Amino acid sequence: MINIELKDGSKIQVEEGLSILEIAKKISEGLARKAMVGVIDGEVKDLREKINKDCKLEIKTFDDLEGKKAYWHTSSHIMAQAIKRLYPNTKLTIGPSIDNGFYYDFDVKKPFSEEDLQKIEEEMKKIVKEDLKLEKYTLPREEAIKFMKEKEEPYKVELIEELPEGEEISFYKQGEFTDLCAGPHVGSTGEIKAIKLLSSSASYWRGDETKQTLQRIYGISFPKASMLEDYLNMLEEAKKRDHKKLGKELELFMIAKEGPGFPFFLPKGMALRNVLEDFWRKKHVLNDYIEVKTPLVLNEELWHRSGHWDHYKDNMYTTKIDEMDYALKPMNCPGGMLVYKSKMRSYRDLPIRMGELGMVHRHEKSGELNGLFRVRCFTQDDAHIFCLPEQIESEIISLIHLINEVYSIFGFTYTVELSTRPEDSMGSDEAWELAESSLRKALEDENMEYKINEGDGAFYGPKIDFHIKDCLGREWQCGTIQLDFQMPERFDLTYIGEDGEKHRPVMLHRVIFGSIERFIGILIEHYAGAFPTWLAPVQVKILPIADAHIDYAEKLKEKFQNKGIRVEVDPRQEKIGYKIREAQLQKVPYMLVIGDKEVEANKVGVRSRTDGDIGQMDIDEFISKIEEEVKNYK
Repeated sequence: MINIELKDGSKIQVEEGLSILEIAKKISEGLARKAMVGVIDGEVKDLREKINKDCKLEIKTFDDLEGKKAYWHTSSHIMAQAIKRLYPNTKLTIGPSIDNGFYYDFDVKKPFSEEDLQKIEEEMKKIVKEDLKLEKYTLPREEAIKFMKEKEEPYKVELIEELPEGEEISFYKQGEFTDLCAGPHVGSTGEIKAIKLLSSSASYWRGDETKQTLQRIYGISFPKASMLEDYLNMLEEAKKRDHKKLGKELELFMIAKEGPGFPFFLPKGMALRNVLEDFWRKKHVLNDYIEVKTPLVLNEELWHRSGHWDHYKDNMYTTKIDEMDYALKPMNCPGGMLVYKSKMRSYRDLPIRMGELGMVHRHEKSGELNGLFRVRCFTQDDAHIFCLPEQIESEIISLIHLINEVYSIFGFTYTVELSTRPEDSMGSDEAWELAESSLRKALEDENMEYKINEGDGAFYGPKIDFHIKDCLGREWQCGTIQLDFQMPERFDLTYIGEDGEKHRPVMLHRVIFGSIERFIGILIEHYAGAFPTWLAPVQVKILPIADAHIDYAEKLKEKFQNKGIRVEVDPRQEKIGYKIREAQLQKVPYMLVIGDKEVEANKVGVRSRTDGDIGQMDIDEFISKIEEEVKNYK
């Protein structure tokens, strides 16, 4: 018998050599029916994996990320099998699961049409009905290369040839179809209940624009037809909320062909941005932050010292000044180090909470640019906190509280991940262990649920990532708290301790919005452009019925502006119904209709974006209403 420790800490004894699925059945028949994969001592495995020793075991369903990935990975194999049946000369490349579904890249002579996608989808449904078992087997490297050459799959050959000699290469077979794959997968094609192919587009082998152009097909699948229907409805709603479309319609931002990846903020977008930054500053002043500004361009030597040159140089823009090498900053951290070093620090000064709305530049591939979501220059709402070792946990907890306060104002819920040491990292094992345990302890002391994201930390330290959920249930990784013992060492940061000696401070990196630009894109889609009053670029639109009412409208505008209210007048000689519809399309929270009655009574006729006609109000009463909504972030 062997001992199995389950997710909740309980233990069971089972016979040696049982599969994960067989053990799942012993735990619960219901769990076994929903099971997709198992996690043995942190490694994701197929349900047919046999267990021959004591271990920790978690059974993962479609509700878990690991379950979804296996389900969608299997779906990508079904798509590849369907395409090989329909278009036998197609060459296969790779087909992974992604955050929302799966894709597969194919080398074909002509792009896939909508009709092709329909045919492929129908063939996939046939394969599902065939309920083909997925069988894993391995071949020695040389045999695997020979096998794929016989199948005339050059891309697979290339992938295998890059693997070490002597390595066993794994394959998955389903019916007549075999693919190079490490897995894991669900048990059979019959488990994939509801499939939809979403789109196709051009891609490049290995993401390299100089290599072969491929055709990529994206798809999604679910265990229930109702889940697919809900997802497709969400996609339709997301199209209406597309920040690129709304950004243009609401005149918030633009991307010019003269600067791909470099967004222009238009006047209304700038008004929104300024409100967001003012909100950020207010919250940080209340939490005892100081604000700094560091240069965009700094000497290359600094980036060698920080470690960014070794780990990040492919994403950096460089230039020469006075025959010396410089770089546009991809991150704000090194500048913050120099500010800290600008004078001697005492233990009495710590913690120092140093905030910066700092613009950074990163070289992103043109094919990955996406509105405000993926750009080449953006502003990080950075903070660098320099503290004593004994202050680490309390500072992390105060950061968690601040992040929670900010997200709740926007109506976001969130999930949390603890990202651990990546392969490409710097620093000692002891420092990493201390950093990871400090973050873990803070989360547990706050009773926060979190997932471990193995190997996804920054190269200089582990981090806590906050994934916010918008009104459509989509997740966005925004906030992060990173604990760093490396940078203070590299920059020789010190403080004078109680003993009069020099000591090394600990550093926390932190963002809440992540990127101002990206966060604005998220807000546009979250609110569908209908921002709450406190955020709206134009809070009030004054609509005079006739020319005779324009003077009164302009006096109102001046009064509102003096109160800090963002207001516009629509003086056009158009029917009032047309003006109202235009203001509604611009998603202005309040419209003030001004006619003879309003002028005579020295009042305003109020229309709400959400509630329609409210009726006449005293001017000061309306101003108080706006001020109250702004003050309370309604």
